[in-house]
Amino acid sequence: MPNSSYTDDNIRTLEGVQHVRMRPGMYIGRLGNGNNPGDGIYVLLKEIVDNSIDEFAMGFGKEIRINIQMNDVSVRDFGRGIPLDSVIKAVSILNTGGKFDDKVFKKSVGLNGVGTKAVNALSEQFYVCSYRDGECSWARFERGELKDSGKGETREKNGTLVTFTPDSMMFGEYAYNMDYVETMVKNYSYLKKGLTLNLNGTPYKSENGLLDLVNENLSEAPLYPPIHLEGEDIEIVLSHGNAYGENISSFVNGQNTRDGGTHLAAYREAIAKTLKEFFKKNYDPADCRQGVVGAISIQIQEPNFEGQTKTKLGSNYMWEKQIHDETGALKTDIGPTIRSYVNDFVAKNLDNYLRIHKEIVPVIEDKIKSSQQEREEISGIQKKTRERNKRTNVYNRKLRDCRFHYNDKVTEKTQENIENSSIFITEGDSASGTITKARNANFQAVFSLRGKPINCYKESRKKVAENEELNLLVSALGVEDDLENLRYNNIIVATDADDDGMHIRMLVLTFFMKYYPDLIRRGHVHILQTPLFRVRNKKENRYCYTPDEKEKAIAALKTGVEITRFKGLGEISSDEFVHFIGPEMRLDLVNLAEEESIADIMSFYMGDNTLERQNFIRANLRSEEELEDVNI
Repeated sequence: MPNSSYTDDNIRTLEGVQHVRMRPGMYIGRLGNGNNPGDGIYVLLKEIVDNSIDEFAMGFGKEIRINIQMNDVSVRDFGRGIPLDSVIKAVSILNTGGKFDDKVFKKSVGLNGVGTKAVNALSEQFYVCSYRDGECSWARFERGELKDSGKGETREKNGTLVTFTPDSMMFGEYAYNMDYVETMVKNYSYLKKGLTLNLNGTPYKSENGLLDLVNENLSEAPLYPPIHLEGEDIEIVLSHGNAYGENISSFVNGQNTRDGGTHLAAYREAIAKTLKEFFKKNYDPADCRQGVVGAISIQIQEPNFEGQTKTKLGSNYMWEKQIHDETGALKTDIGPTIRSYVNDFVAKNLDNYLRIHKEIVPVIEDKIKSSQQEREEISGIQKKTRERNKRTNVYNRKLRDCRFHYNDKVTEKTQENIENSSIFITEGDSASGTITKARNANFQAVFSLRGKPINCYKESRKKVAENEELNLLVSALGVEDDLENLRYNNIIVATDADDDGMHIRMLVLTFFMKYYPDLIRRGHVHILQTPLFRVRNKKENRYCYTPDEKEKAIAALKTGVEITRFKGLGEISSDEFVHFIGPEMRLDLVNLAEEESIADIMSFYMGDNTLERQNFIRANLRSEEELEDVNI
């Protein structure tokens, strides 16, 4: 029997921020290396900047200076500064902070007293200095441990300075992608009119709030000038374009809720409901929202976010408070629901706007009718295709689902399973068979394509709707009617690392970009990295994803080296493949910047074979001869 002794020696108390280092995922979500905007190093930056934003929101400080040099980060605000005697505990003792008192921070993002402590714990170097009325208090930490501190006089303006370097022991080899950081900073400026954010010497400031965000990020001309409506604790922007899907940015208390939540759901519902009532016609909500471009920002007290990275709002009410009733008993007092608040605001203000700006009314209704006509035509075609597929039982052969879904009813719906739920899209029996054997069947599904899907860029919408492969894929994803019904958090394109595999990858991505761009914008679509080489000797195997990694492995293993070049997923045994789709799985996020034109991207990659594209391929792709050139 295994040793199952359980004594007092097994009981541990984790002091200070040790728990953060032991369980970082509980506090910042994923670690990552900086390739994904949801990686932990960006969460660390956001936690510090959020504190400075909260100071501005309370009326203190009109500038925030952010500097990132290599892996060293500094953030300086000009707010009130941390109370001098509380500097050390404010950045090192969990569940300590001023945001538990809503008299001091009324509508803040960070309310759990953890943010800055997590940054401290996960940084190899962390320094904080508070400036208040000619005095300062500072402290220096290493991996959460206090190394030095002091107080003194200063001529600095009031505020707080934080510098930190994310810990390479936790994050490995990482780097900040400044495009992601710039997007984050721009979003902050749009949401806080009058605030200047200075990133490495470049100032960002917005005068028109979310209207600037939408106007500056439009990749195609809208059908009418964006509608901009502001109220107490709410701001919205709305227009329509000719692209498929919806492109609505959402924010809560300045936090970019990339995965939406109750406020975005309420806004989507309110758009459709208000337009239906205005036109006095029972239009389908999907037709009212087709091609919508817009944004929503709300301010609420004590927001409840799903997960530690605060990308999805779970709150149902604008505010909730503990108060004493007339008898002195403690009770919960709640404000209006977010759904009713957003619905009421949109219903009243959008209706008024349309009655005043009558010139855009026929433009909107023509767009709705056009969407309705296309949807009904395509829906009929897709229904026939799905019925034909069911009769031939193709669906069951193509999708190997996971236990997370059983008869389309979600089981074991834990936050971890929701976040890990994945579907691998691959091609051919060999590759799909390998992944199926290697996957974690609890939350990883496999969808097998048969050959190359059609080029959606060049084909008509009708032709795409008739396509068996893509219809089955849409059914497997569960997004026939609404993206909110997406059955998997991660859509992973897994194709061979050869010319055919790259072409299949581009065809699948073209389908998503054209008809389901929000799946990409919300960070659901990824490309699986698999090793190109296995380098081994009698003692050790090393898997290499690049020629450079291969050369380093050859040098490290020295003698008796055997090198295998993997040209297809089916060439990798399932016993080996399990390592490549486990906890250390390498995924490249398919990222679509708001300002990027989907039409231009598809035209470049999937349109006519222009000289420009040929030059791009020559400059960026290695030949097979280069990959197989081995110097031992």
